Amino acid sequence: MLIIKNKGLRKALKILIPFVFIPLTAIGGSVIFGGKKHIYVSLTAAVLSLLLFMTGFEKKQTGTRRQVIVAIMIALSVAGRFIPFFKPVTAITVITAIYLGSEAGFLVGAFSALISDFYFGQGPWTAYQMLAWGLIGLFAGFLAKPLEKSRTALLIYGIVSGIIFSLVMDVWSVLWYSGGFDIKLYTAAAVTAIPHTVLYAVSNFIFLFFLSRPFGEKLSRIKIKYGI
Repeated sequence: MLIIKNKGLRKALKILIPFVFIPLTAIGGSVIFGGKKHIYVSLTAAVLSLLLFMTGFEKKQTGTRRQVIVAIMIALSVAGRFIPFFKPVTAITVITAIYLGSEAGFLVGAFSALISDFYFGQGPWTAYQMLAWGLIGLFAGFLAKPLEKSRTALLIYGIVSGIIFSLVMDVWSVLWYSGGFDIKLYTAAAVTAIPHTVLYAVSNFIFLFFLSRPFGEKLSRIKIKYGI
């Protein structure tokens, strides 16, 4: 397991990977390749997501334990995507980020999209799904303390996350349709997607309402028991 010991490098990668490298990978891949080599774009985003996760490893033992728990959360999230209409992916991603850190949240979100799309269909949209769910997890980790303390704040974050996911995916829709970004097309896509956006927001609210406490209690006990 790779341990990045240089703190300066870790801090730089924590900013560059989610906000520069992966967005450029997703956008550049769809613009340059036109969706033809999407699997390489998705795999590049996956490698970068793993590298981001590794920046959170302070100790080898702790990192390994954290890795196992995150793998379980990814498996639960992928399985949950098979639920019709309402998907718990965002809820599980957010809960993971709150209790296991922003890097873990990003990895769960990104890999939930990557792995489940092997069944639902891989495409140039996969990298955007990875980015959208990854960023939702990342920011949930940044806001871990207020989200853990206030259930109202957590539910509001779930609603906002549904909107963010839809808006990120609308970027892909515009690039796919026009080959470049057009603000008018983007606005039209966002308006057209309102029913889906509402569905995302409502499902996030419901799953966070029912899952946040039981999952949070279990993850809290695991953190104490295994010193994560």
